[in-house]
Amino acid sequence: MNELINLTATECVSLLKKGELHSGELIEASVSRSLSVDKKVNALPVRCSERALAQAKHATRDTQLAGLPIAVKDYNDVGGVVTTYGSPIYADSVAKTSDATIATLEANGAIPVAKSNVPEWAGGHTFNPVFGTTRNPWNTTRSAGGSSGGSAAALATGQVWLATGNDLGGSLRTPAAFNSVVGLRPSPGRVPRGSRLQPFDSLWVEGPMARNVRDVALMLDACSEFNPADPLSFNTPPGLFSRSVLQPVKPRRIAFSSNLGQVPVSKEVAGICEFAALRCTDLGTDVTNDIPDFSGAIDAFKTLRAVLVGTMMSDLLKDHRNQIADEIVGNIESGYKVTPEQLFTAEKTRAELFRQLQTFFRSHDLLICPAASIEPFPVDQRFVTEIDGRQLDSYIDWFAITFALSICGCPVLSLPCGFTKSGLPVGIQIMARPRGEAMLLAMAQQIETLLGVNSKLPIDPRES
Repeated sequence: MNELINLTATECVSLLKKGELHSGELIEASVSRSLSVDKKVNALPVRCSERALAQAKHATRDTQLAGLPIAVKDYNDVGGVVTTYGSPIYADSVAKTSDATIATLEANGAIPVAKSNVPEWAGGHTFNPVFGTTRNPWNTTRSAGGSSGGSAAALATGQVWLATGNDLGGSLRTPAAFNSVVGLRPSPGRVPRGSRLQPFDSLWVEGPMARNVRDVALMLDACSEFNPADPLSFNTPPGLFSRSVLQPVKPRRIAFSSNLGQVPVSKEVAGICEFAALRCTDLGTDVTNDIPDFSGAIDAFKTLRAVLVGTMMSDLLKDHRNQIADEIVGNIESGYKVTPEQLFTAEKTRAELFRQLQTFFRSHDLLICPAASIEPFPVDQRFVTEIDGRQLDSYIDWFAITFALSICGCPVLSLPCGFTKSGLPVGIQIMARPRGEAMLLAMAQQIETLLGVNSKLPIDPRES
């Protein structure tokens, strides 16, 4: 079983397609590994192994994932399995059908084997009143991040080979960095979304998570296609991303910023990320600090996020206010307070930043910055209140380094790049031009090989 857990997703799929491995064996390996390690991290609180084994009997080799087991974040519906959103309101709510994201993956050969833990509705730290707290396997006294913390911790500990994530303000990228895995926030529309989300929203995206860039590309191929349930979705050539990573591209010119000129970042984290970016000169890459002006991006995101959360959850607040965490109540109510002038300013700021990015990408291939402003914080904190002595204004400000990029409409990859002195993971964000996932993955493949961090997974959970 350990031999199977140590394989990459790409290696597993290759063996499945050759008939040298059956998906039932991988499901058994996943379940066995979870029974061994998950009590220490609480990454996969809902298992659906019987459903998975039933699907495995009908798995075919000619699909993209050929019967590979995956973990599904508990914000996504899997038919016949509970979807709680980390909320007691939905603790016993069983989905009738899989949502658009999961249905696409299942049609392309993925087999959900478990649901991964999430914060209650949203947040950068994975804890909730239904299943409790997910812990970081690199140090179980630390946070796994959020809101895709369960997916990230499950990958890092070898419980699954691929996992779904989603990302509004960094919910996929932060936990990827905290757990030393890879996560991709795709361009809006690349991956179809379920009907629970606002159909014309372009801030919340679904994306793949894995232990390395090549496996992320494999999963992106399996979840990218047009779906009439998502009006922003569009078709993608089959196998585009898996082919791209087989032909790695050296970035010609990149820009690095430790803080986008806008956000507080730990000096230690900033230094590790800068060192990683400067190592790209070993590839013959020119590294500059010529980034677009992100002035106003933080406030613009907060305004647009408030409108989205208020739109999605206002009815729920009316009926279940006492069953919703105080932070989420505040998020919903902030949507009521947005003025027309704030909304106008947010849209103008976003448009201006996009125009600057068009100019930026004429001379640069990538923009790189930290994927989290701090190292993983103590697990008993609800959120981060200060960075290097600088007090933060709100409970989401500590991950402003990610949501500043959310409004850009560009694909962003979170890639492991090193470790702090205390042995905790650090990651970088790598942003490419809109719908430029193929080139982003090809270049990230080169950077991943250069940095050599991904080879350290999977790990057994560590208490310190």
